[in-house]
Amino acid sequence: MSEPRKILVTSALPYANGSIHLGHMLEYIQTDMWVRFQKHRGNQCTYVCADDAHGSAIMLRAEKEGITPEQLIANVQAEHSADFAEFLVDFDNFHSTHAEENRELSSQIYLKLRDAGHIATRSITQYFDPEKKMFLADRFIKGTCPKCGTEDQYGDNCEKCGATYAPTDLKDPKSAISGATPVLKDSQHFFFKLPDFQQMLQEWTRSGTLQDAVANKIAEWLDVGLQQWDISRDAPYFGFEIPDEPGKYFYVWLDAPIGYMASFKNLCARRQDLDFDAYWAKDSTAELYHFIGKDIVNFHALFWPAMLEGAGYRKPTGINVHGYLTVNGQKMSKSRGTFIKARTYLDHLSPEYLRYYYAAKLGRGVDDLDLNLEDFVQKVNSDLVGKVVNIASRCAGFIHKGNAGVLVAGNAAPELTEAFLAAAPSICDAYEARDFARAMREIMGLADRANAWIADKAPWSLNKQEGKQDEVQAICALGVNLFRQLVIFLKPVLPLLAADAEAFLNVAPLTWNDHATLLSNHQLNEFKPLMTRIDPVKVQAMTDASKEDLAASQTDTGDAAPQGNGELAKDPLSPEIEFDTFAAVDLRVALILKAEAVDGADKLLRLTLDIGDEQRNVFSGIKSAYPDPAKLEGRLTMMIANLKPRKMRFGISEGMVMAAGPGGEEIYLLSPDSGAKPGQRIK
Repeated sequence: MSEPRKILVTSALPYANGSIHLGHMLEYIQTDMWVRFQKHRGNQCTYVCADDAHGSAIMLRAEKEGITPEQLIANVQAEHSADFAEFLVDFDNFHSTHAEENRELSSQIYLKLRDAGHIATRSITQYFDPEKKMFLADRFIKGTCPKCGTEDQYGDNCEKCGATYAPTDLKDPKSAISGATPVLKDSQHFFFKLPDFQQMLQEWTRSGTLQDAVANKIAEWLDVGLQQWDISRDAPYFGFEIPDEPGKYFYVWLDAPIGYMASFKNLCARRQDLDFDAYWAKDSTAELYHFIGKDIVNFHALFWPAMLEGAGYRKPTGINVHGYLTVNGQKMSKSRGTFIKARTYLDHLSPEYLRYYYAAKLGRGVDDLDLNLEDFVQKVNSDLVGKVVNIASRCAGFIHKGNAGVLVAGNAAPELTEAFLAAAPSICDAYEARDFARAMREIMGLADRANAWIADKAPWSLNKQEGKQDEVQAICALGVNLFRQLVIFLKPVLPLLAADAEAFLNVAPLTWNDHATLLSNHQLNEFKPLMTRIDPVKVQAMTDASKEDLAASQTDTGDAAPQGNGELAKDPLSPEIEFDTFAAVDLRVALILKAEAVDGADKLLRLTLDIGDEQRNVFSGIKSAYPDPAKLEGRLTMMIANLKPRKMRFGISEGMVMAAGPGGEEIYLLSPDSGAKPGQRIK
């Protein structure tokens, strides 16, 4: 048996200037599931994080609230910690970047870079607020757009015409902090010489540490040529002072990633089984993974590895990047009640509902994830309550009433238990690859098989027949064992359900390797309901509360996802559309894995489509042209992949296949040229 792996995992640091919302939770839940899986497998996996506690925004908010920055970040850390804990995000350490470990490491890394010749200095000219006595970042300057003349625009771009410009181009500039007219002032700044690491970064970013799409994006910056990075800010600033440079402070993004190291170092001081150098030294054999959103890729895939290289530390094994969260196909919205704080969600719904839904939607890529609230209710109720928990609730009563709660020995369906055993390696590989959606599909496929077998055996009917009680006990004993297998596979996603199931099963905490055995002649505890269905009324109450909760807030917390695309016009005689609207259509090559008629529908076929990194369920009104739908299986077609999911009487349709023709038997699915592959985007 191989030695357990040593793995250090981090999530991006939440900014200590606002509440956690469901967009943030996507990342922390994703990371936590992967960490729990590694621990479930017996690996030594350590998960650290911290609040990102520095910067002008925190200094100004504390001033506005009449408290010190230290008080502000302490209050926010308490709120963040409570939200994470209730969402079952199990950090080994949740620290703060405003900590002595981070001060020491930031200074040490800076000095190593400086002494190695990787730090430059030069004077720059910036706007300065004469009343607040501080230099102004672009977001703290407002004025009239130099292009279209719109007033009250920020210092780097115009929200009306979309123009970008330098703050000095603004007409009638004003400080957004004091309202004073800013003046131009020179100041010496410190720069990290990122171009020194161009060659290293070109090799490292193509070494498998990044997803292909991310590596391609990074290559665009590398091809243009890297620029020096401004790493200093002038007082007043809440952060760490640069060594030997009074009044000069590290820019927040300099010490933020070093906060990963600092949080781990803080943990090492309390854990004798962890050694800082064993994970961070240049020759470390431990694994290091960062989970981040796609908006901060440049900091983690360019600046951070270059800093580590220049200071003599190891670089990450992998950087796992995810997309944004949309809700109901659109940007999170305060007015619609879909900008939902973590706490507001927790006030209405179980955290495990969201953990499962995210898992069911999260693939390996960096595509945005949509939280469709109707689909959320349907999927959780169908999969978790209707499939998984249903198995235990179907079988437990017969065992308690007919055999005093004891599982009989034996295996009533060896072929079924063998199928569960054979599926384990593939589910394991999916978890390891962070393809949670595939893992959930395979697990629910097993649940479907178990439920179908129990329904076929119908123990509730057999129990009414004379002399069939032994058969009933054998069926229900295997049913409970199959439920146990599913719980083992789902434990990284649903730790509360797993704990409650372990109590019912009367077993020690389950590990991954337990899937290879069955319980036999084993006493169960009393069965209690393990999960209840989501009541749509509670979802509505959550969105209503979000409208009320955020109505008074005028400041966005920063991570809301970009606007999603709605349904596109399908009538060829519809009014003309702009080219940008057409360009928004994401047309993909799709492989038809399965095609079947829909019971109760005259025109519909249900198509299961492979689009590369995920599968989609699509309903298409082409039955009249394809009376034998099985003949479509294995064929390539084209689909609109970013069409808003549509709830139909028969289920959720997750896209649209492309077809042409007058109708009836003359409907023809469009196909790409030969050589196309599933998932390819059609330009």
